[in-house]
Amino acid sequence: MNIDSAVLRLENVSKSFGGLQVLQGIDLRLDQQEIVGLIGPNGAGKSTLFNIITSIYRPTLGDVYLEGNKITGFSPHKICHLGIARTFQLIRTFLSMTALQSVMVAATFGHVHRSEGARKRAAEALEMVGLAEKANTVSAELTLSDRRLLEVAMALASMPVVTLLDEPMAGLNPSETERILHLIKKVRDERKVSILWVEHKVDAVFDICDRVVVLDYGVKIADGSPVEIAKDKKVIEAYFGEPIT
Repeated sequence: MNIDSAVLRLENVSKSFGGLQVLQGIDLRLDQQEIVGLIGPNGAGKSTLFNIITSIYRPTLGDVYLEGNKITGFSPHKICHLGIARTFQLIRTFLSMTALQSVMVAATFGHVHRSEGARKRAAEALEMVGLAEKANTVSAELTLSDRRLLEVAMALASMPVVTLLDEPMAGLNPSETERILHLIKKVRDERKVSILWVEHKVDAVFDICDRVVVLDYGVKIADGSPVEIAKDKKVIEAYFGEPIT
């Protein structure tokens, strides 16, 4: 019987590349319908952590659990089938496909239903992110903002229980950023999805996240509410480079 209430849990996760220690002893949990921000200076290990969760990398030590079941070492496509979807810091859409075709790929190979009803799920995902009118537009012709929304639609169409967002606001202007923020909250509230979100725009993270986790040089240095994190001396030191007295 599964008694673990966490949707996603990382237990003592470490990762080394040769002699370089990138992550060390990371414990992290994400609960049902929770939005958790993952922040830290450049090189803190945030993207590596995402790559471990989605099994692009295997941890040197430690394990990853989804709904109480160990998924460490599963293939990336199996991770997706089990219910973890992600976006990428560098956008990865199918540039020669239309928006609808791109999202149908995700709907076909996602968590549940597979090919059955893929077109309907894809259309619903495009509607949710506000791209329904651009369903037949080739992805290469979309703006940067719309391609980021398209990636979110692809993640949603896979019917995930957990979505990993990797800097979805990178390169966006203030109005586009506001649009993404609204979408993140909408996805959590309407789709009941748990969200782990890497973002450099710390003010945005503090605005809507339930909890914030901070990495620095591959070590988790803080985990708490946005108010707690904003006052944490170790976090301030990590960002500004000098001890706080």
